[in-house]
This record gives sequence, C-alpha cells and structure tokens, in this order.
Amino acid sequence: MCGIVGAIAKRDIVPILMDGLRRLEYRGYDSAGIAILEEGGISRLRAEGKVSQLQEMLNRSPISGHTGIAHTRWATHGIPSERNAHPHIADDRIVLVHNGIIENFQVLKEPLLAAGVELSSDTDSEVVAWAIAKRVKEGETLLSAVKNTVKELEGAYALCVMDLQDPDRIIGVRSGPPLVVGMGNGEHFLASDALALQRVAEQFIYLEDGDIAEITKKSIQIFDKTGHFIERKIYTRTFQPDAVDKGGYRHFMLKEIFEQPTAIRDTLTGRLHVGRVLERVFGVNASAIFDKTEHVQIIACGTSFHAGMVGRLWLENLSGLACQVEIASEFRYRKRVVLPNTLLICISQSGETADTLAALRSIQREDYCGVLSICNVPDSSLVRESELVFLTSAGLEIGVCSTKAFTTQLVALFLLTVVLGRRHGLNTEKEKELIQHLTALPDIIQGYFAGAEAIHDLAKLFTNRSHALFLGRGLQYPIALEGALKLKEISYIHAEAYPAGELKHGPLALVDKKMPVVVIAPNDRLIEKLKSNIQEVRARGGELIVFAPKSAGIESSTGIHVLEIPEISDLFVPILYTIPLQLLAYYVAVLRGTDVDQPRNLAKSVTVE
Repeated sequence: MCGIVGAIAKRDIVPILMDGLRRLEYRGYDSAGIAILEEGGISRLRAEGKVSQLQEMLNRSPISGHTGIAHTRWATHGIPSERNAHPHIADDRIVLVHNGIIENFQVLKEPLLAAGVELSSDTDSEVVAWAIAKRVKEGETLLSAVKNTVKELEGAYALCVMDLQDPDRIIGVRSGPPLVVGMGNGEHFLASDALALQRVAEQFIYLEDGDIAEITKKSIQIFDKTGHFIERKIYTRTFQPDAVDKGGYRHFMLKEIFEQPTAIRDTLTGRLHVGRVLERVFGVNASAIFDKTEHVQIIACGTSFHAGMVGRLWLENLSGLACQVEIASEFRYRKRVVLPNTLLICISQSGETADTLAALRSIQREDYCGVLSICNVPDSSLVRESELVFLTSAGLEIGVCSTKAFTTQLVALFLLTVVLGRRHGLNTEKEKELIQHLTALPDIIQGYFAGAEAIHDLAKLFTNRSHALFLGRGLQYPIALEGALKLKEISYIHAEAYPAGELKHGPLALVDKKMPVVVIAPNDRLIEKLKSNIQEVRARGGELIVFAPKSAGIESSTGIHVLEIPEISDLFVPILYTIPLQLLAYYVAVLRGTDVDQPRNLAKSVTVE
C-alpha cells in the first residue's frame, strides 16, 4: 500500500516528487523518503512519519536533480523508522523503492549475507536492491539486471529502480500493485497512481501485471512478462481540480461525507430513463449475461464487503435469485462449488484491492456466466479485467475511512437488483416506484445534514469509553457492521456489531453502564422485536444511542438518547442510516484527537495480501 513516484526530466524534479508524495500519502504514512542522482553521488533524505517531516528535512538540506525516485511507506517488514524508510541503496549505486511484499526474501537474503553484504534495514525491499546490484556489478545492464532479478521474486510488488552509473533511465516493474507511466514533453514519470502526476502529465500508460518499463527523458519502452517489447494503450485522464483540496472542511472525511448527495446524483446520472434502469450501463453484453444469471456470488473486502451484504438481501428480496457474499481473502483460498449460471460480482473502491483481484484471477472463467465489477476508478486493474463494469461516480476519496464510495456502491447494487429483478417478476410500475424513492435520496440526505450537529453532542458519550456495541436487524445488520468499522478505524475504540436478536446469545454479557450501545431502529416490521432488545440493554444499565424515525415510537429517556432520522422506504434505510453513523465516528475521533484522515496502521488502497 506504499506510494511510489519517479521522474526523469531536464528540470529539477524534486518539487514534482514531493508533490506526488503528498498526493499519495493516503497509501501510507509511516515514513517517507526521496533520492536524487547527482553528479558524483546519490542525495537521499528519509524521515519517519509523514511527508511533512520529509519536507522539513528538505527545507533544512535542499537537494536538486533531474533523475529521482521517492516513496511514502506503509510498513510491512520492519518497524516504521528512518532506517527502514525507502529509497534503499545497494553497493552505493543502485537505488530502489518498493510497494508490496517479497514473500521469499529470506531465501534471497541468505546468499547475500554469505557473500558479506551488510544490510542496513529490516525490510524485504533492500534485499531486492542488493540482488540487482550484484548483477549490475557482474556486467549486466540495469534493465537486464532488473529483468533477471524479478524472475526470482515471489509475492506482490511494484518497483522503481535507478543506477548512479546509468543516470539517464529509471526502470519500473509491476507484479500486483499498480504502477502507471506518465507522459510528458521531454520528461517521463512513474507513480502508483496517476493522481500523483496530476500537475505534470495528462497522458498515462497503465502497466499490466508482469510489465517492465524503462523510461528516459525522450523514450518509454515496455516489456511484457515474456520479456518482449509491447505497446500499451495510452489513456488521457481528466482530474477534478479540487479533488485533493479540503474545500474549507477540517478533514477530507468530513468533506466526503457531505459530498454524498452529489456523489449519489452523479452515480444515477445517465443510468436512468423515464423511471427505469438502463441495462447497457453495465456493459455491452449485460443483457445477454443477465438473461443467463440464475445465481449471484459477491466478493469484496472491508467496507465493500458490507455493501455486498446489503446487496445480497436486496437481490434475494426483489429478484428471488440466490446470492452468496464472501470476503475475497477467504474466497480465493478455498475449494469452491459453483452453481450453474452464476454471475460473479467484485466490489472495490480502488479496483486494485489485492485480495479481490487475486480472487477474480483465481476463478475458472467458464464456471461463471459473467464477471461484473463495481468500482470507482475507471482505469483500474479490476475494471480492465471484467466483462461487465459499473463505475460509481463517487469522485476521488482521500480519507482512508470510506464514506461516499460505500453509499455509491449501495446505489450501484440497487440498480443491479432492479435490472435482475425484471427477469423475475419485478414489474414496470414497481420499478418506477423504487427508482422514484432512490432519486429522492440525495435531497433527503442533504436535508438531514442541517441537524447533524446533534450527533456531535452525542459523540461526547464515547470520548472516555473503550468499547461499543452496534445493533441492527435485517438490512440494518450490515450497516451496524459498517458503523462499528468506522468507529474503530478512526477513533480506535473497540467496536462490535451484532444482529440485535443475538444479544441474549452471548453479547449481552458485555453490557454495563460503561458500554454505549448504538441501535439502528427504522420503523419496519421488526421494530417491536427491536424495542424488546433495547429494553434488554437498558435493564442491564447500558446507555443507548438510537437512530430512529419519529414513527418508530421510541422516545428519549434516562439512558436512551434518540436521534430522529427522516422517514424513508424500508429498502433504502441502509443508505440513509449510514450517514449518521459516519458522522458519529467522525465526531468521536475529533473529540479524542486522533488522525481522522490517516488513522494509524491503515492505508487507503490495500494492494498487498
């Protein structure tokens, strides 16, 4: 999940590399470093902590040059420290940055140690730098040394490598984690995300798995996994100019929460016509594949997995299709029984989630009638490797804690439910009614924000607590899971979620006056049973925070704090009720003084297993 930037140009590339690191800091922020090839030597600065610490070092000790690489780290091998920060240098000439994990680094390390190499870090990455250095010292070119070294590597990795004695080129390698080539005029770049190159490039080449790229000021050469020269498609990408600006908000997360009405509207735009969902928005072969679909399998990780759980309930309710949902890291490693005519759905915000991609690549395509990916990044690996695609229009999400990506995934899954439901009894009149409710959601959410300050006051109940429970039933159970995940991600409070009916089967033992219990309580067919669960908590001294509409008939009293939520159709409760849970987690984190946008130990894009 680390961030890589490389640049070779006629101008000083230090400002370009540092700007790129700031834009990639969502990928990791344990440490950061930069290395520049200068006449006669390598200038390297590394700092534990965020990119701002590295910038302070640069301010005190400026460096400049025309060829360089930089890195922001999410630690895997070796604690966050300056000695483990990238770039790594081997034999005083080979400079390397790495995103990923080298699983067989110990095997590669032993002969290096036997040869007298003294490693200066605890990382797997430095071992790769020395393996390349050994080959270069034996007379291989940098390109040849990299090609031959990566043949020995096991794991997932993106690499950028340069050689002090060959300063006019940088080599990039992709095997798993993303790597993109940025094209300029007399200058070229490498990065983990095209966003890092927003100010210097408009055209990009997305490397495929196994690709090796050699960039100079004037040329780009790409070789595929067989070592043969290959031409890859050139993409022109338009960025939103304010995408990496907080826009007056204190944190990116808060900005992104409040962008959700717009994100939902944008996700619906162009997907509807006279109250009906257009099937072709899923792909040119969508109708033929959906006609065959008899079963659905959803795979995802984290927040996207929670979206999939909601999608399953919608699909089985409105279409009658049997649906399974599984965490991608489990799906990929088990023997699977695939029912005939199963549609595989992969959900990922970034489209680069390592486990989801690996799960997709592990299947036998002929076992499925089609693969549909729901994703927010049009040029991602997941999108490029799927027959059908639904692109959410959440826009760039910088905060590590996912918000608008989640709600737009839910919108995508509901549209899919409607399309599949048509084939199984969902009539036109019902479809138009559902779409009418769905298109009203952005305005309902926007109106709800006017009273959001009440959640800030309730957040004070959590500031000195170490644990919390979240309860929901039916469609609300996945949202309870999502709410608990948000709270633990950014406030570091241990939070668990349960179906409310499970309380008496164990979790009730945890309830006391120090345990806040958050309840999602829409006025649906299970409301009376949920009221009984609320009383079970209250009878044991638990303090309740209840999100409910006025019609649910739950009133605030001693130990029960009710936050009123607008009335909405039962099917759309998951989307609406997600919003206050995001705000609750946000305000608790702010009150506890944690890093909201970059919580400890986490990164935005999980590109390693």
